[in-house]
Amino acid sequence: MGRKHGPVPFPRRGTVASNDFIEKDFRQELARTGIHMSKKYKVVITDFITEPLEPENQILGDLSDVIALDGSREQDLAGKIEDADAIMLYHILGLTHKTIEQLNRCKLIVRCGVGYDNIDHALARRRGIPVANVPDYGTEEVADSAIGLMMAMIRGITRINSLLREAIGPWMYTQVVPLHRLRGRVFGIVGLGRIGTAAALRAKALGMDVVFYDPYKPCGYEKAVGVRRVEHVDELFAQSHVLSLHCPLTEETFHLIDRRTIATLPAGAYLINTARGAVVDATSLPEALASGQLAGAGIDVLEQEPPPADHPLIVAWRDPNHAAHHRLIINPHLAFYSEEGLMDMRTKGSIACRKALCGQPIPNVVN
Repeated sequence: MGRKHGPVPFPRRGTVASNDFIEKDFRQELARTGIHMSKKYKVVITDFITEPLEPENQILGDLSDVIALDGSREQDLAGKIEDADAIMLYHILGLTHKTIEQLNRCKLIVRCGVGYDNIDHALARRRGIPVANVPDYGTEEVADSAIGLMMAMIRGITRINSLLREAIGPWMYTQVVPLHRLRGRVFGIVGLGRIGTAAALRAKALGMDVVFYDPYKPCGYEKAVGVRRVEHVDELFAQSHVLSLHCPLTEETFHLIDRRTIATLPAGAYLINTARGAVVDATSLPEALASGQLAGAGIDVLEQEPPPADHPLIVAWRDPNHAAHHRLIINPHLAFYSEEGLMDMRTKGSIACRKALCGQPIPNVVN
């Protein structure tokens, strides 16, 4: 899923504030803990990141061997991960009971990203293994992507470009009639966490009426941010001209968006998903786009990545005779990515591993 990330240049001394911290404070910390440079642990990176491992080795190299397995399935880890002292996991594969039950000395599993639904974190806790995430690495990038997808669709930019490239219709704005002024349109958000809040502030800056549903957000948060709150998700759906998903994948949110819920949106609404693929039943989108119930959809994440070629959404998207061909944007789980955000994932995940190996408090434990 997406390109592998190995040869990303690590910031040099003085270019990033955290780099001095890595080079100086951690070495002082190492001396205080009494852990000798010759003592080696084993940290395994399961997927996504490949050699060279410069940032990981700069943070962990004097303490641990860092090994990138470049797995694409959980089965690829068998025989290579059981003796790991810490594990750094990305999003290409998951850790189920098959792997977690075989770990014999693991002090931490860190999900180098926000969502941790690809880890059996309850089982890990029962086995005494903390699971942590990196919740703050890509807040700006994902929020920017959500707004970017909205703007590209709601102003007709991608649709008219697609039509004209294929020499369809006149060289006129009339091909994307009707478009509506952005100011005052309702930007609906499911999940007002870090990313949802960042998206809300961006939509507010564009003059949109921002409304959210999040039953886990403390009362009064909406007053601090200056947005509206609804108490039931269907109330949100009924008024959202743009619906942007920023919630985790849970039993409550699995296929939250399906044929029934799409039908409750205002006709001609736009759907944006930069959260988790399985929050949307993607098989419901071709029909909604063909009927005009959805004027467009911007999909950054899918339930299976990469999707099979015969998936109904992919078939419709690639069919020049289907409305989805011009009204649907699909990205390959891109929203999280910037060079700076990727470096945050790698360094913060490595720092969490180092703290675990040194017996220090671990940040962002989720189980």
